Amino acid sequence: VQLQASGGGLVQAGGSLRLSCATSGRTFSSYVMGWFREAPGKEREFVATISRSGGSTYYADSVKGRFTISRDSAKNTVHLQMNNLEPEDTAVYYCAAADSYGIHMVINEYDYWGQGTQVTVSS
Repeated sequence: VQLQASGGGLVQAGGSLRLSCATSGRTFSSYVMGWFREAPGKEREFVATISRSGGSTYYADSVKGRFTISRDSAKNTVHLQMNNLEPEDTAVYYCAAADSYGIHMVINEYDYWGQGTQVTVSS
C-alpha cells in the first residue's frame, strides 16, 4: 500500500490543522492506521491509532482531548484533526499502516509509511 500525507503547515498556538493520509493499493479496510511524529532532535513518537473498522482509537497522553483520528473508507483516507495546537506539537507527522488487527502504538508494528508532512506551531 502507498501512503500520501498532506495538510501540514504553519499555525499559531491555539489554532487547528487537519492532516490527511490518502492510501492506494490494497484494500484500505485491511489496515490498522496510525499517526506518528518526529520533532527535531527527538525520536519518532506515537500520536494516534485507529482500528480497521474505525471502532477503536487510542491517543498519546500529550494529544488526548485535542486530536481526533478518523478514517473515511469511501475515500481510503485517514485524517488527524488537531485542535488547540501547542508549540510542542511542532514536528514532521507521518501516517502509517499495519497489516494487522486491533490498534497499535509501536513503530515497528507498522508495515508501511508515508513521506511525512511538516506541522509548525508558533507561540
